[in-house]
Amino acid sequence: MHNNKETGTVFLVGAGPGDPDLITVKGAQCIKQADVVVYDYLASPTLLSYAAADAEIIYVGKKGGDHTLPQKGINSLIVEKAKAGKTVARLKGGDPFIFGRGGEEAEVLVAAGVPFEVVPGVTAAIGASAYAGIPLTHRDFTSNVAFITGHEDPTKPTSSIDWQALATGIGTLVFFMGVKNLPSIADNLITHGRAADTPVAVIRWGTTPRQRTVTATLGTIVDTVRQAGIKAPAIIIVGNVVTLRETMQWFERRPLLGERIVVTRARQQASDLLRQLTEAGAECIQCPTIKVAPPSDWTPLDQAIETLSQYAWIVFTSVNGVDYFFRRLSAKGLDVRALGHIKTASIGPATADRLKSWGLNSDIVPQSYRAESVVEAFATMPIQGVKVLLPRAMEARSVLPEELTRMGALVNEVTAYETLKVTDGGHSLVERLEAGTIDMVTFTSSSTVKNFHRLLPADRIDQLMESVTVASIGPITSQTARDLGFKVAIEAQSYTIAGLVQAILDHLNQGR
Repeated sequence: MHNNKETGTVFLVGAGPGDPDLITVKGAQCIKQADVVVYDYLASPTLLSYAAADAEIIYVGKKGGDHTLPQKGINSLIVEKAKAGKTVARLKGGDPFIFGRGGEEAEVLVAAGVPFEVVPGVTAAIGASAYAGIPLTHRDFTSNVAFITGHEDPTKPTSSIDWQALATGIGTLVFFMGVKNLPSIADNLITHGRAADTPVAVIRWGTTPRQRTVTATLGTIVDTVRQAGIKAPAIIIVGNVVTLRETMQWFERRPLLGERIVVTRARQQASDLLRQLTEAGAECIQCPTIKVAPPSDWTPLDQAIETLSQYAWIVFTSVNGVDYFFRRLSAKGLDVRALGHIKTASIGPATADRLKSWGLNSDIVPQSYRAESVVEAFATMPIQGVKVLLPRAMEARSVLPEELTRMGALVNEVTAYETLKVTDGGHSLVERLEAGTIDMVTFTSSSTVKNFHRLLPADRIDQLMESVTVASIGPITSQTARDLGFKVAIEAQSYTIAGLVQAILDHLNQGR
């Protein structure tokens, strides 16, 4: 990863306006190859997941006069890291060259003899307006647009903004960082000839789940913004195109917009739940309470694999069980052909789909995705004296092996993987609960419930969770939650990730 030259390269990367999916392909690649990632307040922390495990991550955010590191310090930092032979990704909100001070940083790099590249990003003017349903140009309204800072350099003796030209010569005006100066902006535009009834939109946290848009006219927008409590970061759009929002807004109509939801699932399993909740508009807070790991001893599973010819059935109770079993099968030099004579059962469609990805169809997928349903499915089958292999998590529920054994099956339950507690993240979780910035917690298994419970101070759980909605993937998980004192408000009817998301949507719709 390290640059072979004495001096490394600095990539000035536009991180986009907030939605991490708006990063460019090249921008993501620069983060991946960087030895050092230096990122801003408005750059989504989610983008840091692209960084290499050993990359140095440095936060230099600036907001409202609170500067983690002043601009001169940032300039010195990126030069210093590059001079040390490091590849640096300087991650900047929006586009580096649109009010991002990227030009100043580039000048410093030129002076220091440090090679650099500029990777454009989606600027807030483009991203926030699109997510608010406001096209900046439209053939029926205007063919020109101007980007203006609403926060000029305070050391400048006079304004460089030509208010007369802006007020009367440009169709759409987009002001960056101008909420604090909104009274002055509105007054200047009206004074210099812009009609007081010109439509205006102010968009806060554009393209993120926290996006909020208010509209008014140039004459009334100051009072509207004050009453709505809109603060930075926000952009201001002035022009008749703002009226198109009435029919074109789409993002803020998402059903979970503004909902702050904790995902407790293991990080390597959470992607599907995160994607579905995010697509519905939620702000997802990752707080994995468990992580999936190989068993401490492979011997029992290895012995089962070596004697596969003796088994008539394999029952898979999770996607993890499927993956770890087949990875170990491969490690032993075997493949799916070793299971040609064996029938399979899967708890749930996700497990069945994962099994199919390895080349096997499930002979049993019960209607209800729980151990009891698998037992019911076997009730009409001749399994007296039949050997059944059950590769699954350590300390899983005992219902399945006990009931199959009672029915006469010879069950070999082996550990294919372990779920381990995740102890970090508890402090930030408690801080958010104290601040009231969590609306919902999702539980996808009993182990996520138990380990989430362990992250909270025992004497304050009721207080911290008082206004938090608990959503569970199914009755077993719900019972574990209730046993630990949580009030379960939402329970999926279909015990899948899709079922959980649907139950959340149904619950919120009923509430509204």
